[in-house]
Amino acid sequence: MVTVLLAILAFFLILVGFAGIFLPVLPGIPLAWLGIFIFAIGTGFDKISILATVLLFVFMLLTLLLDFLAPMIGAGKNKASKWGLIGTSLGLIVGLLVFGIWGIIAGPFIGAFLGELVANRPVGQALKSATGAFIGFIFGSLIKVVYIFISLGVLIFSFF
Repeated sequence: MVTVLLAILAFFLILVGFAGIFLPVLPGIPLAWLGIFIFAIGTGFDKISILATVLLFVFMLLTLLLDFLAPMIGAGKNKASKWGLIGTSLGLIVGLLVFGIWGIIAGPFIGAFLGELVANRPVGQALKSATGAFIGFIFGSLIKVVYIFISLGVLIFSFF
């Protein structure tokens, strides 16, 4: 009975973690890992091993890092200048703080675009760099979705 309650709690935290991909006020990926951790520790690491829990923790940290860096990497791959990369970073932070989810989506794009204009780059190059930042954001979001599904898979398969 306790195992079922722990599984329900873990599933709920993973579900909230999934919502956190789209709602920036929720620390989605850490909540998903917390669900796995609570289930693992609550079952004495019998259902999910310590090694699996630690690996999911490391993957969580890498996912968070990649999610933060992906817009900058995307802009850089599209030949963004130093100002474009700075704009991408500032756009991500300001966008998140001021506009929430829409700021996370639009902030890196607008920041990269404005940064490129400040660097006196042509509008076409500014748009290319901004598009790269947006593609990086999408890639980071997809990585978070993959993490959520891996966590859910680990939870489900722990019963077999």
